[in-house]
Amino acid sequence: MQIFVGIGVLIVSYLIGSIPIGLLIVKFRTGKDIRDIESGRTGGTNVVRAAGFWAGFVTAIMDILKGAVAVWIAQWVSPENELLHVLAPVCAILGHNYSVFLLQRDETGKIRFHGGAGGATALGGALGIYPPIFPVIFFAGALLWFTTGIASVTTMAVGFIVTIGFAINAYLGLQPPVDILYGILASFLLVWALRPNIKKLMQGNERVVKYSLNGWLRARKAAKEGDKQ
Repeated sequence: MQIFVGIGVLIVSYLIGSIPIGLLIVKFRTGKDIRDIESGRTGGTNVVRAAGFWAGFVTAIMDILKGAVAVWIAQWVSPENELLHVLAPVCAILGHNYSVFLLQRDETGKIRFHGGAGGATALGGALGIYPPIFPVIFFAGALLWFTTGIASVTTMAVGFIVTIGFAINAYLGLQPPVDILYGILASFLLVWALRPNIKKLMQGNERVVKYSLNGWLRARKAAKEGDKQ
């Protein structure tokens, strides 16, 4: 019976993660389909591009809650099953990145999933598993985002910070060692989703968000070069 309960929790977590918050907000604000804008992802960064900063901010908060809620449901249904507490938010990330509600046929006729990259949902999962780590990840991520302006770097950093933080806590006896598995799986899913962005990073042409120090410096440099011409 417990196995079926666990499977049910994982399915529910996936469905929660699959809710396309960013798509709904952009549709409501602009009438556009976010899948046709810039990267096509439904996460907060692309929502900023499509509908402005506050729309992206609200999307990020809601995506964080998806990961946290998945953990809270797992903890409520099976308080002693620490592995389930780890796998539930992983399923939420999978749902966010590959939403069952956003299945679509491409030009070749193949069925394709749409979604985000999973950074905010991964952060939410970490919040649900070990709440004290949330401000550390949030402020480190915000610092990266507002300085580098590169969303993919910020997203991948979330997984690595969670893994390191949980490993330190496990060593200190503050968390069960199984929690480290969450950081490892989350990191893998984030890096896997961002493969195209990693390629752009290596080529030096990854997008830079204009609401950042890097974006401001680039715009200022471009303006100066334009004045010289």
